[in-house]
Amino acid sequence: MKKTLLLAVLLCCSYAQAAVIWQDYRVSYLSGDHYRLGDNNRDIYTFEHAAATSWGDSFFFLDHIRPDQGDLSNYAEWAPRWSFSKLGLADTKWGLISDVGVATTVEMSNSATHLLYGLGLNLDVPLFRYLQVNLYRRHNDGRSDNWQTTITWGLPFALGEQEFLYDGFIDWASGKDHYRANLNMTSQFKWLLSKPLNIKDKIYLGFEYVLWLNKFGVRDQPAVRSDEYNLNLLLKWHF
Repeated sequence: MKKTLLLAVLLCCSYAQAAVIWQDYRVSYLSGDHYRLGDNNRDIYTFEHAAATSWGDSFFFLDHIRPDQGDLSNYAEWAPRWSFSKLGLADTKWGLISDVGVATTVEMSNSATHLLYGLGLNLDVPLFRYLQVNLYRRHNDGRSDNWQTTITWGLPFALGEQEFLYDGFIDWASGKDHYRANLNMTSQFKWLLSKPLNIKDKIYLGFEYVLWLNKFGVRDQPAVRSDEYNLNLLLKWHF
């Protein structure tokens, strides 16, 4: 916990001194009925903030989870990354790699806080708006530490005059003790609804699909079904 608080102070100090190159605020609504480990039916309201700064980049989201039955809950992550090239520490371009840096994430829920730290890579791949790979060591609250690899991507494309975006992430975390290795692939397929409606702000309509094997590190078995295959209705507004 002390490491998490120390990192939070350092992140706040760095962010206060940053020159923001661009930033984007988003709110979204999800509704689905195939969740695992808890109520199957849930509505989720999400606030997101993404930014590129003079020292790297930052992504934050907060989920407000409203199940049909059970208690309301919140879950948040903050993932700032420091770029070696922006900080003038090294020339990091090599092949498909366009940048290298220090990657961190703080995971915050009602019951625990986890700290991830490691190496972040930006890849320059044709057609992709962005493609990133982060290699983490997980410093877990209340259980043994383990490893995680995270891949994020954004792939815009057009069909005729209509614009679409396919984006998402893949998390793979190693197992330790009673915590099972798990894979979470969450992606969103979105149509830019605001374009034909001539709305200035970007508003997307689409769906999110979640493939999560051994969710939360819980082994899938007949008595406890933890493998999640979940299709959600999605509405997202960028402002």
